[in-house]
Amino acid sequence: MAIFTRPTLTEILLSIQSDIDSRLPEADALLRYSVLSVIAYVFAGVANGEYGFISWIALQVFPDTAEAEYLRRWGSFWGVAPIAATPASGNIDITGVSDGVVIPVGTEFQRSDGVLYESTEEVEIASGVASVPVVAQTAGDDSNADPDTELLFVSPIATVFNIAIVDDDGLTGGTDDEEDEPYLQRLLDRIQTPPQGGSADDYIKWALENEGVTRAWVYPQELGIGTVSVRFMMDNSYDDGIPLSGDVTTVQAYIDALRPVTADVSVLAPVADSLNFTIELNETDTLTIRAAVEANLREMIARDGEPGGTIYISRINEAISLATGEFDHELTVPAANVTHTTGHIAVMGTITWV
Repeated sequence: MAIFTRPTLTEILLSIQSDIDSRLPEADALLRYSVLSVIAYVFAGVANGEYGFISWIALQVFPDTAEAEYLRRWGSFWGVAPIAATPASGNIDITGVSDGVVIPVGTEFQRSDGVLYESTEEVEIASGVASVPVVAQTAGDDSNADPDTELLFVSPIATVFNIAIVDDDGLTGGTDDEEDEPYLQRLLDRIQTPPQGGSADDYIKWALENEGVTRAWVYPQELGIGTVSVRFMMDNSYDDGIPLSGDVTTVQAYIDALRPVTADVSVLAPVADSLNFTIELNETDTLTIRAAVEANLREMIARDGEPGGTIYISRINEAISLATGEFDHELTVPAANVTHTTGHIAVMGTITWV
């Protein structure tokens, strides 16, 4: 099969100069300051630009090589929309001197880095405290906040302390716009496995179309004839990736609107089983190497873990060995493959270094 090779600027120039010389007897397009030489250089520059544009266009005509804008145009043809960024939400605790003071809807709070949140319900202070539901004013992963994060009232309220504290659940659910790689994968899945009126692949695709969902599995007839169980993870939204009840409700409603009318679908959150490790690093043992080992183990669990699945000891050792700087190690926990029961999934636990 012939493969087109784009000529270089020099090759284009020499070709034009040769063509001029062949068509104009006794002409010499190689003379540096001749009109023919100038024309040859100008045409070569134009042609080189056209070759560049054609090479770029050639990448855009296939979804797996298209740049972001054209990738999304491909997605629009197939009805696959990119998942938009979402704002974090949750509750913050405030304290006040006087009971009955109202915190109005839309009250603004600011984090130390300037991220703004606003209350979504009117709340009264009772017994000196109040739990106020808030949502970030801007979407994105940066809008998430850890428990005990301090927020300041943008406009202080009399008799209410100016500092609010994020509660123990944190502010969660903030996600960035879907990146090109997972969006491309969803588009390719749509092209290669078109909808089939409720096949197993359909349920996985429907789950992944929800904001924040990163992995999904389907289990036909798990709860009896005519039933379908769907489990999913939100690895970028929560530390352990386990979706909250509100997330499950959202995905359930989304799938219910698309599923066959005869299917009895149950959307479930996997049950987290912490996978703990005991590791001894031989020869070299530094905090940097330990961090690399932990990062590799997290990636391995996210890659290999699935409800009711098995994490193989060989894969654990491989993840440790691939950590930058690691030379030799001994893994004592776990001592064998770790198999999870139905609905349970491995999540990163603790590492004991010896």
